[in-house]
Amino acid sequence: LLGHLLHPDPLAPELGVVLVPDGSTVALGPLLAGIEVGLKQARGWPGPTTRPPLDPLYAVTISEALGTSFLLARGGHGHQATLGPAGCWDNVEDPQNYTLLGPPSPVPDAVANGAMDGVLLGAQVAQEPIPLANLLRGYYGTGNGTEKGRPPSSYRRRDFGVLTGPGKLEEEVAAMLRVLQELPPTQELLEAVGPEELVAIAGQAARDFMEVYVECPAIVPRCMWGARPYRGTPKLLTLPLGSVFIHHTFMPSDPCCTFAACTHAMRAMQRFHQDTRGWDDIGYSFVVGSDGYLYQGRGWHWVGAHTKGYNSRGYGVGYVGDFSATLPDPDAIALVRDRFLPCAVRTGRLRHNYTLRGHRQMGHTDCPGNSLFQEIGTWHGFK
Repeated sequence: LLGHLLHPDPLAPELGVVLVPDGSTVALGPLLAGIEVGLKQARGWPGPTTRPPLDPLYAVTISEALGTSFLLARGGHGHQATLGPAGCWDNVEDPQNYTLLGPPSPVPDAVANGAMDGVLLGAQVAQEPIPLANLLRGYYGTGNGTEKGRPPSSYRRRDFGVLTGPGKLEEEVAAMLRVLQELPPTQELLEAVGPEELVAIAGQAARDFMEVYVECPAIVPRCMWGARPYRGTPKLLTLPLGSVFIHHTFMPSDPCCTFAACTHAMRAMQRFHQDTRGWDDIGYSFVVGSDGYLYQGRGWHWVGAHTKGYNSRGYGVGYVGDFSATLPDPDAIALVRDRFLPCAVRTGRLRHNYTLRGHRQMGHTDCPGNSLFQEIGTWHGFK
């Protein structure tokens, strides 16, 4: 069993993954490899003797897979051919089978998550070795969330970005590609790659990985929260859009702070919107949980039902909770303000000069609540 989990078939990367309590899917291979390196370093292991020198923590988790992915995709179209896809479990309450949502690359989302976790936990145990069970329970929490709030794993993107820093990942991918040039199994693959091209491949790989998995927030796909099918035929948006409309759900009135609570809230909202309001689907484009994740509603490409008269002009982003008198927690505010909106601009889905408004500015409603409305008045793009 461990052999299959830690060394899955490269053509079937979905076989070596687990669903962790924060609702994300993690490949066990890079996760445990990173922890092993950290434990060896804690015991005084000097590291591998390679030329050029490698940081073993990145070598066993992400740099080889990332360099190989972009090497094989030379002449392709950026991260679309080299990173991802995400995937979904057949049942998040009793997960048995995980299915990718598209053709696999060497770095599907689960491998990216496992690699980031392997780096973070490897660095942690290198400083302070603790029993493996305690390490994993403390990082991922128990059950679907923790009584103490968000588990550290829900901050993996932020923490990996802080630990890695600018330039570090590019250096490690370039060093790994130079080592692979000397190894018999990969010499042929790299024999026509000159020094300048090697540096360019490493730079592109590092930039794309950091954009997709660090600078942009994680978005939980529909199949992971148990969405019903869309009724009818979705209408496509014409991108990039020029507006964003901020909402609060009002009901449920309490913020959702765990994966289980947020998926339950998503299903309840979809039932209400479809069965009571008679809409084709949940109305929001995206929904913001207080568990550290965005949840896909209509998503990037489908016209929503969130702001009457303006659904085809902008994205509707709804915070789970009633924010008439209180604010979402600072992390949930930053998730949209500092990560989602800049990511939407960088990826060409939102115009750089977009306009941000509260729902109440577009119709007769108190949404998104007095407190949240005052908060978004300080955001970039508010008008």
